[in-house]
Amino acid sequence: MQVFIGLSAFCTYFFTGVPMVAIFLFIYTRITPHNEWQLIKNDNLAAALAFSGSILGYIIPLSSAAINAVSVPDYLIWGVIALVVQLLVYGSVRLYMPKLSEKIINRNLAAGLFMGTSALAGGIFNAACMTW
Repeated sequence: MQVFIGLSAFCTYFFTGVPMVAIFLFIYTRITPHNEWQLIKNDNLAAALAFSGSILGYIIPLSSAAINAVSVPDYLIWGVIALVVQLLVYGSVRLYMPKLSEKIINRNLAAGLFMGTSALAGGIFNAACMTW
């Protein structure tokens, strides 16, 4: 019986998290001036590095929220916070590097790696700060 309770909780959080990730990807790709999906299809490593870091930068705090949430609404709130943090990280990198999108489109690996690493660092820090 205990297995079914655990499986129920898993399904609840997992199948709530998957749409949150999809929403993050939708919003993030609308905020950036470049088309991550097309650039990655075209074998643009800079775009892949930047986008992968952003995805991980969202998934890590979302995972932390799933571990620590006391309810699904609590999980959803922390998911929104994680999304906002990632958008703030992206905006901060754009302030530092105004031609970020142009650099990523032009396959500048340093720019893509910096964006991806910044997003990952923001996500790790965000997850660590999610204390109840």
